[in-house]
Amino acid sequence: MGMSGLKLLKYVLFFFNLLFWFCGCCILGFGIYLLIHNNFSLFPSLTLGNAFVIVGSIIMVVAFLGCMGSIKENKCLLMSFFFLLLIILLAEVTMAILLFVYDQKLNNYVSTSLTESIQQYHTNNSTRATWDSIQSFLQCCGVNGTSDWGGHPPASCPSNPQVQGCYAQAKLWFHSNFLHIGIITICVCVIQVLGMSFALTLNCQIDKTSQALGL
Repeated sequence: MGMSGLKLLKYVLFFFNLLFWFCGCCILGFGIYLLIHNNFSLFPSLTLGNAFVIVGSIIMVVAFLGCMGSIKENKCLLMSFFFLLLIILLAEVTMAILLFVYDQKLNNYVSTSLTESIQQYHTNNSTRATWDSIQSFLQCCGVNGTSDWGGHPPASCPSNPQVQGCYAQAKLWFHSNFLHIGIITICVCVIQVLGMSFALTLNCQIDKTSQALGL
């Protein structure tokens, strides 16, 4: 690969990461908006706003390293970018394995947390907004059915007395959209592998160029 190829690879990696940096900014901004205005939450240890802030911050940091490492041809930043992407990829694979292995325990934890959150419906605004949104979107009521509300379901519950619980409806929605979720997941992993490959290739080319120039 000559100097023209090195420049092409450098700018491809730069614009690739610049795009993701802007995406990270949008995700972070949306997370902050949720934290300020209406923080959707069903689990005590995790809210939707916090999740968006964490994901957006990680994307911004990783993309920044990729941008600066490529445009400055800085080997240290490029390798930091490579190893961060590798750690994230390994973490995703590990999480997928754990979700598969502990599927039943996870189901029990989610079901229990949802049931506990119902008790906070009338006292916590974010919990109420989250339940109303979920029940309206999935056309469901409670965790396992209308009875979870003690005979007084909120207005967001469908009027159908045979309506299903949100837990069953959420699982049904997930299974019906499994193909789309799988395609998105694979695309994310492919993008991460491509980013790692570009960073490693550019790093090697910087070494070869430096040796050719006698630096």
